[in-house]
Amino acid sequence: MRLGINLGYWGAGMDADNLAVAREADKLGYSVCWAAEAYGSDAPTVLSWVAAQTERIDVGSAIFQIPARTPAMTAMTAATLDSLSGGRFRLGLGVSGPQVSEGWYGVKFDKPLARTREYVEIVRKAMSRERLTHEGEHWTLPLPGGPGKPIKLTVHPVREHIPLYIAAIGPKNLEQTGEIADGALVVFFAPEHAEETTLGHLRTGREKAGQTLEGFDLVPTVPMAIGDDVDALANLFRPYTALYVGGMGSAKQNFYNKLAQRMGYEKEAAEIQEKYLARDKDGAAAAVPQQLIDSTTLLGSVDRIADRMQAYAEAGVTTLSLAPAGFSLDERLASLRAGVAALERAGLAE
Repeated sequence: MRLGINLGYWGAGMDADNLAVAREADKLGYSVCWAAEAYGSDAPTVLSWVAAQTERIDVGSAIFQIPARTPAMTAMTAATLDSLSGGRFRLGLGVSGPQVSEGWYGVKFDKPLARTREYVEIVRKAMSRERLTHEGEHWTLPLPGGPGKPIKLTVHPVREHIPLYIAAIGPKNLEQTGEIADGALVVFFAPEHAEETTLGHLRTGREKAGQTLEGFDLVPTVPMAIGDDVDALANLFRPYTALYVGGMGSAKQNFYNKLAQRMGYEKEAAEIQEKYLARDKDGAAAAVPQQLIDSTTLLGSVDRIADRMQAYAEAGVTTLSLAPAGFSLDERLASLRAGVAALERAGLAE
């Protein structure tokens, strides 16, 4: 199992610290550094900045938002980043959510699975440098009856195949991800519930493509905090968990709330959402079960985290992307080093 680092979003006043974290992860031998986007910092700019100031670590988008770019533009960006980084780019894609897609980008959030499948098909075709033609429900290239003609990408990526990941939560999305992608970006992943929430669906998709999970990169982002008081450390992530389970989406459409339900927290998920949408954020955070936090994070001593890393590896995780907690750069760097120590102690270092 390899280690990654997830820097999340930039532009919150910690950009210099984020770069220092990426550079330290590079020195420590971390496999990949991910950057996110929502409706603030964009991921391609961040990744080019990080790639220019690191040497070995891969840089990955977690995610490029599908409603933000045409598929051909995404292929151009991926090829450019791969070229500039010397073959260190990983392309992560996701549909985002209805609030961002429709409220920020003005793109209707409909048929996300079909849209993703078509998007990936066009991106792969464009990156293969064949002349781009496509006839689908969402895109037609070239447009009929006009001056457009099939053209091909002029940039040569360093590699013939740039790894493509999809951010997936729901069963149908996971199944499709297993079928059409090289890896899955997941969150709130609990090893104890891996089969019913994640692996079974991915395996079904791989079988549709005539493949197994061998070589497929399962990449959960896992919050991490080092210390002796596990309960106190868990409290650090209560607002984070409450935000996603309770407030990330609407009362009718919240993918994270449904995930918590599939993990056996039906009653608790409903309470968290009810309180969060009523703007009782403290009450929502207090309603988050301790076990839900502990099972989806890495908390405690290096030995305890090593035991949990072993559980993640046994559950099929191939790249464990850490999101270290801490308000200071020193705390975050210490967590990076602790992550390496825990991986070695668990006997998982490659």
